[in-house]
Amino acid sequence: MEASSHLCRSLQVFAVLQWVFSFLGLGPTCLVALSLASLSPAWILVVLYLVWLYGDRNTPRTGGRRSAWVRDWAIWRHFCNYFPVSLVKTAELDPSQNYLFGFHPHGVLVVGAFSNFCTEATGFSRLFPGLRPHLLMLPCWFHVPIFRDYIMTSGLVSSDKASAAHLLSHSGGGQVAVLPVGGPLEALEAKPGALNLRIRNQKGFVKLALEHGASLVPVFSFGENELFQQFPNPPGSRVRKAQEALQRLLSVALPLFHGRLGLLIPFRAPIHTVVGMAIPVPRSPRPSQEQVDALHALYVQRLTQLFEEHKTRYGVPADRHLVLT
Repeated sequence: MEASSHLCRSLQVFAVLQWVFSFLGLGPTCLVALSLASLSPAWILVVLYLVWLYGDRNTPRTGGRRSAWVRDWAIWRHFCNYFPVSLVKTAELDPSQNYLFGFHPHGVLVVGAFSNFCTEATGFSRLFPGLRPHLLMLPCWFHVPIFRDYIMTSGLVSSDKASAAHLLSHSGGGQVAVLPVGGPLEALEAKPGALNLRIRNQKGFVKLALEHGASLVPVFSFGENELFQQFPNPPGSRVRKAQEALQRLLSVALPLFHGRLGLLIPFRAPIHTVVGMAIPVPRSPRPSQEQVDALHALYVQRLTQLFEEHKTRYGVPADRHLVLT
């Protein structure tokens, strides 16, 4: 029994390590491998791949190329069991509609979003039959050869407007665009105990939902900020200013973080990703600012309500509240 338990924990650690490597190191590795292959007798294969890649360049913004087989790999179950991660359903969602899920908080590496919406380890298809989730990721990652093909198999797609619009305008419904609303800058606030959300000026996703008549669904992932420690970077500090400058230059956040034993292995902290009720959105191809502001205020209200209703169940003290900036 003890040996079996030790094996399970070892498999969980391995699953997490391969994911962290995939997230942080697989892209550069693919570039190096492709460069070395171009200098070898296999250079013709590299040329053929690059020609194919040019023809396939729009796939990340037209729904991607997901694989049910990859999403159901056993390694993802070990990955989710490490923390563990759970997906909590609070209301039925009509599969004939399209949805824009607002995911909060971003966390350092959006572990909850990947676990629940890019794999079947927590049972998304069982809980929400007829819906196909797509996690929106910064467009820059889809410019990395080979790496972009791998991440698309899990349902990751580009986060540019054309990509989200393609999903939300699907005539048959059933499409879910999952957007970490706070963006890369919110990752710089992801520290144990933090409840900071960048949302007051994040209104583009609301306008997009109005343009396509896609229902908005607030999602709060309890425990997302408990996975890593960050180097102190309070607003206005030299570290934060450097991080913000690099974010503007590279379009990606560069949090200085660590997990267990000072390494990049996240702490074992439970993650409970709670999917709220849908907010029906009437289609308005050219929404006014008043419409955007009103829907945004309603969304913030529903998100706050979702958090308050579930916080004590998932370890947040009753006297703690969201900090919206």
